[in-house]
Amino acid sequence: MNTQGLPQSIPEYLEQLRRALAGADPALVQDALYDAEEYLRSELAEQPGRSEAEVIAAVASSYGAPDEVAEIYRDTEVKVQTALRPPVPAPRSSLAGRFFGVAADPRTWSALFYMLLSLATGIFYFLWVVLGLSISGGLVIVLVGIPLLILFLGSVRVLSLVEGRLVEVMLGERMPRRPLYAARGRSWTQRIADMFTDARTWSTLLYMLLMLPLGIVYFTVVVSLLSVALPLVAAPLALLPGLNLNLWISGIDVPRQAPFLLPLLSGVGVLLLFATLHLCRGIGRVHGAIAKQLLVKSAQFA
Repeated sequence: MNTQGLPQSIPEYLEQLRRALAGADPALVQDALYDAEEYLRSELAEQPGRSEAEVIAAVASSYGAPDEVAEIYRDTEVKVQTALRPPVPAPRSSLAGRFFGVAADPRTWSALFYMLLSLATGIFYFLWVVLGLSISGGLVIVLVGIPLLILFLGSVRVLSLVEGRLVEVMLGERMPRRPLYAARGRSWTQRIADMFTDARTWSTLLYMLLMLPLGIVYFTVVVSLLSVALPLVAAPLALLPGLNLNLWISGIDVPRQAPFLLPLLSGVGVLLLFATLHLCRGIGRVHGAIAKQLLVKSAQFA
């Protein structure tokens, strides 16, 4: 391998790798930068006395130059995404097929479950941010609050990684699988300053605060619609002997006073149920885009 064009330092290697991955998913770029720095730093630690340029040249044949590593990550990403992607439902040409076929999409059900789960995660994130900021901020004047604030912001980054895994698994949006690379060539004071000046730190806090109102809305929408749709779907069961099911509409006891309406109501319930599934899938896609925008550092400004 020709080593003449190799970078002379780890930060230069990472910058070249970032440029080589231009146009790739920001989450992929974050993973690639973290892996590259982790590998190069470990090699540098195992070879004391050698410069960064010498270590990079020594491992170039095994790990690869930045452009080679970028190509490997692009190819691997395609293979991994293909392997992890749930089975795609068969395309349906008819309007009815597309409407009812939503139930065959695994992302529909995972999005529905995410919306139910978001109330619990939203409460936790909101309390964590509010308590963390209020406690550490209130103690800043006595200095002890400064390390508490630093620890709190570090914990927020960890939680954003956890939330990203939930979003990727349940909503299908590619999210980072590695932390934001730490630029360990910089001093610890510079890295702390970077954490405070990084816009993604504050956008992550905003996301966690937004999760409470969003979680309330998501949970309320799902529970409300299902609580209406499912009883309507099961309405004809009221005709079975021995079952005492009450279904009142506009003051009319339908099973006793208008049993002929039960099949019609069941049909309405089925339509409402599948419309709810479409809504859940759509909300899942929109929320995935919001999470990507607020939790993932853009490669353009890395």
